[in-house]
Amino acid sequence: MDDQQAVIAFLSKPCSYGLAAERVDVIETHVSLVFLAGDHAYKLKRAVKYPYLDFSTPELRRRACEAELALNRRTAPALYLEVRAVARTADGRIGFAGAGSIIDWVVVMRRFEQSSLFDVLAQTGGLSTPLMQQLAGHIADFHAMAERRHDCGGTATLVTIAETNHRCLMEARHAGFARERIEEIRENSLQRLAAVGGLLDGRRAQGRVRRCHGDLHLRNICLLDGKPTLFDCLEFSDALASIDVLYDLAFLLTDLEHRRLVELASIVLNRYLDLTDEDDGLAAMPLFLSLRAAIRAHVTATAIDQTAHIGGKPQQATEARRYLDLAARLLRPRANRLIAIGGLSGSGKSTLAAALAPGSGRACCAAT
Repeated sequence: MDDQQAVIAFLSKPCSYGLAAERVDVIETHVSLVFLAGDHAYKLKRAVKYPYLDFSTPELRRRACEAELALNRRTAPALYLEVRAVARTADGRIGFAGAGSIIDWVVVMRRFEQSSLFDVLAQTGGLSTPLMQQLAGHIADFHAMAERRHDCGGTATLVTIAETNHRCLMEARHAGFARERIEEIRENSLQRLAAVGGLLDGRRAQGRVRRCHGDLHLRNICLLDGKPTLFDCLEFSDALASIDVLYDLAFLLTDLEHRRLVELASIVLNRYLDLTDEDDGLAAMPLFLSLRAAIRAHVTATAIDQTAHIGGKPQQATEARRYLDLAARLLRPRANRLIAIGGLSGSGKSTLAAALAPGSGRACCAAT
């Protein structure tokens, strides 16, 4: 793998951006480093290679940066500005490319307040019913215009995702995953896939598989100019992001359920179904939700090895295990429940159903 230490050191200095006294804040993920400097953010992809991702060379990182710019302009054109090269001159100095040999690439973005992230708003009580309904509408609009992909998705793709999850979970070293829990998830995922495979392939034939966001959790949604905005979509794999629209939505629902915000998950799903014609896919939602939880489990486990803050590692391991437990729980059989609500027109049937739905099942249970 490439040694990026010199690039990281350059991007960490305020003077690299023409700033004098201001500091550069750094946000770390398992695949990238984001340097917040002045009014902009500079995203560097780590030189890493995983079963589902390869950023091991500058050329691969350049392609991924260009894909990130193009794909995220679908939902956040004001946020994504350019791809910029980082170069080393003949005397060994590193700077943004004007001369010298290009050694890496960054995506340049408009900076926004971290307090506007939905991840932060979830912690501060800022996710209201109107805001989540607005978000559901934004996602429905995005899915409606997303490119249809009849060559991707379906049962075969989800089998591959389930097997990749299993491999990544088994290889996680520091999260303390129980091996029997990982095996349970794999077995139940494949059983559920066999049961809903016809449904999934039918939805693909109907155009429900599209080039979606692919990484639609709360940390990749922000309030930009007062509106919910999707950013940081999955750019490194066209196959992994060309998925059933409900599988795309499931990442958000899983994140909300993980944070014990089940009422908000129900609000998002019900509003989304009100705006779309996707009710037939609800039988696949427990599988979709579980696969997403398993992905969050192994991604969080991988981040333990990447983070420089030793004190945060135990908390990350606990979060990874909670995601793993959720992945298993979502696939376990539960008794069906039917709640019938009657009354005259305008008596509040829909309002009562919406209020009861979050307590009567998981986020995949819609009020009608």
